[in-house]
Amino acid sequence: MTRLGRATLDDLPASVERPGYDPAAHAAGIVHLGCGAFHRAHQAVYTDAALARSGGDWRITAVSLRSTEIADALNPQDGLYTLVEAGPEGQRARVIGSIARVLAGSREPQAILDALAAAATRIVTITVTEKAYGIERRAGDVDPSHPSVAADLADPRAPTGVLGLLVEGLRRRFEAGLQPFTVLCCDNLPHNGALVRMGVVGLARRIDPALAERIEREVAFPSSMVDRITPAPNDATLGAAERLTGRTDRAAVETEPFSQWVIEDRFPTGRPDWEAGGALLVEDVAPFEAMKLRMLNGAHSMLAYAGFLAGHVHVRDVMADPALAGLVRRHLSAAAATLGTLGGIDLAAYAEALLQRFSNPAIAHATYQIAMDGTEKLPQRIVAPAVDALRAGQSLRPFAFAVAAWMRYCVGRTESGERYDLRDPRKALIEMAVCSGPGDAAALTVGLLALPGLFPVELLGASRFVGDVETILAGFLRDGAAATIAAEAGRVS
Repeated sequence: MTRLGRATLDDLPASVERPGYDPAAHAAGIVHLGCGAFHRAHQAVYTDAALARSGGDWRITAVSLRSTEIADALNPQDGLYTLVEAGPEGQRARVIGSIARVLAGSREPQAILDALAAAATRIVTITVTEKAYGIERRAGDVDPSHPSVAADLADPRAPTGVLGLLVEGLRRRFEAGLQPFTVLCCDNLPHNGALVRMGVVGLARRIDPALAERIEREVAFPSSMVDRITPAPNDATLGAAERLTGRTDRAAVETEPFSQWVIEDRFPTGRPDWEAGGALLVEDVAPFEAMKLRMLNGAHSMLAYAGFLAGHVHVRDVMADPALAGLVRRHLSAAAATLGTLGGIDLAAYAEALLQRFSNPAIAHATYQIAMDGTEKLPQRIVAPAVDALRAGQSLRPFAFAVAAWMRYCVGRTESGERYDLRDPRKALIEMAVCSGPGDAAALTVGLLALPGLFPVELLGASRFVGDVETILAGFLRDGAAATIAAEAGRVS
């Protein structure tokens, strides 16, 4: 089978959408850190649409910070890859041409710094997940014990971490008399622009206070909200791409038809016409961000823990379980009640759309994949809306159920005794809490609620919340997931 590449574009089946421009005619103006499946299904697709409608030198130099796999897959294909959109009506293929090349951090550290310092680079976008940054949100600074931060503090001119690369890239630009690039975080984090700014300035301050002051004055860090369910690619993804295109594609990615990107419009040196792909440019992204984190992501976390414990492999399987589907609907309603009015958005309609997306039979989004990094996700997705619900006198039960399901998941073994990896940056602390009270809901509740910086005092002081968590967790431990879910769903009906 012929491999996808520039030479084979003209021979693709007519049903395959191709770039509406000549990729080779456009230079790179964006560096993207973290070339995973989500970037290839989201920002790169919007940029592809922008190039097709408005042109410009806005192709992407993508950076894989750790792995060499995606560089080895994409570069021989001239940066081209297949986007498979899978909906209830079937699959369709589109070839994306916005990525110019991929640099592997482990092999080409100097090339990454050269790209960041290049005069043509005007924007740096990022998708690396929160744990990769090394930011201590509560302290408003970097965490010097984080491996990447520690390494970049030890050798700031040869950085390997996200923050170190940004700081050194900006230092080199200032030294060369170039304007700074705009830093656009696309990770699922609240106030992500301000968060990354905090980390970059915090690291720079420890290296060169004058550099930190200049970054604070001159560099734009707009926030953004991203949304597109994108499962990890697997053999089925590659098989679908090959069947649809007639080409081998080792970088193919599969995703849902829905996509959303809301961006604060602060780009001093320009930006692509992302509106061509449907992006919404706004003054303040925070309300949209809260809606997505609390409704989509919050419901996702809840159904991932409860669904995994109940033996459901994929989100679509969870939605085929009437009891769990009812609890997902309840969670969406509870999360929506914590949000204010959002101009142009009908929250009830948004919830219904989410239920349809979760039920998409064509998307195999694994509950175990969503369940990873729980301690990084719970504060924004579950804890923050629970605190607002507490203050407003609203029901805390849906959030207590989500926390109890997470606690049972933290035990690290299925009901049949099979062990699984928690895949959480606080794994050691979680395991200590679990060992202190195995099988004891009260002890387990106390131990996990006491994890530092996870649950605020206000919520810990709410007896109805803590009591509900312990009661539901006791049900999970005593009666099993199916019975506990059924009992909880009975409260809704």
